[in-house]
Amino acid sequence: MRIVFAGTPEFAVPCLRAAANKADVVAVYTQPDRPAGRGRGLTPSPVKLEAVKRGIPVHQPESFRSAESRATLRALEPDLMVVVAYGLILPQSVLDIPEHGCWNVHASLLPRWRGAAPIQRAIEAGDTQTGVCLMQMEKGLDTGPVLLAQAIDIGAEETGGQLHDRLAELGAQVLGDALGLLRATIQLPAQPQAVDGVTYAHKLDKAEAKLDWSQPATRLVNKVRAFNPWPVAEAQLAGERVRIHAASALDEAHTAAPGSVLRASREGIDIACGIGALRIRSLQREGGKPVSAQDYLNARRDLLGA
Repeated sequence: MRIVFAGTPEFAVPCLRAAANKADVVAVYTQPDRPAGRGRGLTPSPVKLEAVKRGIPVHQPESFRSAESRATLRALEPDLMVVVAYGLILPQSVLDIPEHGCWNVHASLLPRWRGAAPIQRAIEAGDTQTGVCLMQMEKGLDTGPVLLAQAIDIGAEETGGQLHDRLAELGAQVLGDALGLLRATIQLPAQPQAVDGVTYAHKLDKAEAKLDWSQPATRLVNKVRAFNPWPVAEAQLAGERVRIHAASALDEAHTAAPGSVLRASREGIDIACGIGALRIRSLQREGGKPVSAQDYLNARRDLLGA
């Protein structure tokens, strides 16, 4: 099989490896190099780095609007195009080029969490299960029929970063299984997505990271987990802006104003919420590094008497 692979971030790298192990990846499409880091130098995507290491030709068009960009893809004569977190919307004229169309590896159990940030939105919403779907792409946003799916449980304290890594490997496994079936000429049954239960995972915005202490502690702890490692939850703590890396929800009745420090000890700093309390276990001061609550209190002795 001649496969064209399209992907950009680290999440897509395990799938590229799986595709290369099962078929002839004749080209890789990825986003153009973008400025990154303190020097704002042009930085290649993780998928580009993996492709270069494997000696796979790389294409980085800004879009597929031009006839030339589509002609370049058509000239590759792909049997299949595999798309994983590519970052470009593919028009129907591109979806129709490969003989077997385009497959997409998506990190949710569709139709729940269509869109850009399914991993983080699942944790933020308090979901206890998610998974990976291999979808036959069509023009709509993550609306195509599902070819293969695999579910996994979300850990009670699992962060967005941890779940990201597990789903990246699971996606590679699902893709590898599907490519093996396709090579064996076994038809994958395309199951239309359910009409009910559709939700959208909107792109993460840094402004969302600010915690509102008037909300329930259970909602805030889900945000802390979901937004780790980016954009990282932040809040005002006793007059200081901090970023919160790890926390727990306490089912505790109180009459304190939201945002008040209820107690501070080596176990954590307990903050009054609209319902319950949030125990902060790891946090970061402006310009500092993440530290435990105990180490933070060494510099904020005033909180120990709360």
